Amino acid sequence: MRIISLHVDGLEQAVKKGLYTWLETADVDVVAIQNLKAKEYQLSDDVVYPKGFNAYFFDAEADGYSGVALLTREVPKAIMTGIGDSHWDLQGRFIQADFEHVSVGSVLFPGVDQYNTLEDKLAFQQAFLAHLEKTRRKRREFIFCGNFEAAHKTVDLSDWQGANDTPGFLPKERAWFDQMFGPVGYADAFREANFGENQFTWWPDEDSARRNQNGWRKDMQICTPNVRQFVVEARIEKNLNFGQHAAVLIEYEFDDEDE
Repeated sequence: MRIISLHVDGLEQAVKKGLYTWLETADVDVVAIQNLKAKEYQLSDDVVYPKGFNAYFFDAEADGYSGVALLTREVPKAIMTGIGDSHWDLQGRFIQADFEHVSVGSVLFPGVDQYNTLEDKLAFQQAFLAHLEKTRRKRREFIFCGNFEAAHKTVDLSDWQGANDTPGFLPKERAWFDQMFGPVGYADAFREANFGENQFTWWPDEDSARRNQNGWRKDMQICTPNVRQFVVEARIEKNLNFGQHAAVLIEYEFDDEDE
């Protein structure tokens, strides 16, 4: 199973830049997309019905804000939206597709913007951590993909010394990752197969992206412990230009009985 996670600056804009054209020839099974910036009914038919994929959307209540989607080759057994918290679910931040033995989710963490403060962002971290704790009690495996709006370790951003007081790399946010990858038991799937430095997924501007400077690894795929052994490839598609974020591609080579 090959999964791509991609944060866009509006889905319509990404499609105009060639996202769906690229996906037609890409060997991928699931595409987790974040930050649609439009409700499903506002999208053109070409966007709602991508060739070769089944598309599922979860909208934010506000116009032009947030929203997540999943594109899947295989028809899922079920689709779930939201994390069971009405405040966050109205912002369209989570959608999940259940397959035979694994569930794949697309999640968009809030940034500090007109709708959310830093305290709101930290509150969502705790709400999502509680959701992850619930999933660990279920008898199935999970892979959650998305823009976490933060970096975990010093290797995950270029100027970590200058970012210690910056939202996205605050001690509280880094401690949250420690909880998720520690007691809660999730794994950073990307780091199971790719240990390289300068593995960034977001840059503040095009010049930084071209030079691979001032980058952050904000976009991740996290998985339950039993899934980590099946990660065989992890890479960042830096040459694609669908927005300020790069696509994260991870291949999971499940045993036949787990597919």
